[in-house]
Order: sequence, then C-alpha cells, then structure tokens
Amino acid sequence: MITIREAQIEDYPRVLELIQELATFEKEPDAVEVTVDELIKNGTGDHPLFKCFVGWFNDNIEGIALCYPRFSTWKGKTIHLEDLIVTHQMRGKGLGVALYKKVMQYAYDEKVRRVEWVVLDWNENAIQFYEKSGATILKDWHLAQMSQDALKKYVLGNEDL
Repeated sequence: MITIREAQIEDYPRVLELIQELATFEKEPDAVEVTVDELIKNGTGDHPLFKCFVGWFNDNIEGIALCYPRFSTWKGKTIHLEDLIVTHQMRGKGLGVALYKKVMQYAYDEKVRRVEWVVLDWNENAIQFYEKSGATILKDWHLAQMSQDALKKYVLGNEDL
C-alpha cells in the first residue's frame, strides 16, 4: 500500500539516500553536497525553504518529491519541483504518480499560477509521463547555473566579462 505524507525529521537520512540514488541515476554520483543536517535545518521549522513529501510502501520510504516556492515576474507565485525520486525497484508501480499528484495538489491548494521543473533530455520515460499529464516540455530554453566556485570567482572580480 502506498502512503504519501510530508517528511518528518526522522525521514531525512532516507531522503538523502534517495537524493544520492538520483544523482547516481543521472550519472553524477559525486555531485551531492547537501547533508542531513542541512535538509533538516532548511526543510523544517516555522519558515522552511522547501516542502518534502515522502512516499511509503511496505513501511519503507521508497520515493520523495521536493518542491519550493518561487516568484515569477510574469506569473506571480509559482512552485518549483526540484526532484521527484522513486527507487529503481518501485518504478512503474504508481508511487511516482502518487508523489506527482501530491505536489500538483499542493500547488493547486497554494493557488500558484505555474509549477515548473527540469527533466534531462535523455529521460524519455519521464518526458512521456510529464507530457501525458498535460505538462509542456520547453525545448527552446537553456538551463543556466553558476557553481559555488564560479560564483566566488565572479564576485571577487577574478572573472572578466
């Protein structure tokens, strides 16, 4: 039986394990820097930076969905779905759909004008799922990021434009 609920403090070690599993799946096994303590600090309390839903199956957390509020100059209040993770053995059993529905219900209840996320171009199963749900995959936008090291170089003036 699948159960979805908000993450509790004692869930965050398992949440981090699933984040690491996703990083490995996405061919970035050494990219995870966040710690359990950071997840707890930023995901709990009176003003959490994100909302994390956990998906339980047979008394184990087998999936998570982590999202957070954003503000769009065009749309106003939005939600960003950072990660939707389901363990390999649970894929295709409805847990991902249940987590996705929970995030969309949360966004609807929050009266946001848009939910957004990124998906790797080679993850065809996810792309097909999202399109089937009614999402639009924007292929003409590029994701831009600046790493902590690049940010430091830029701010300290070591990077010429």
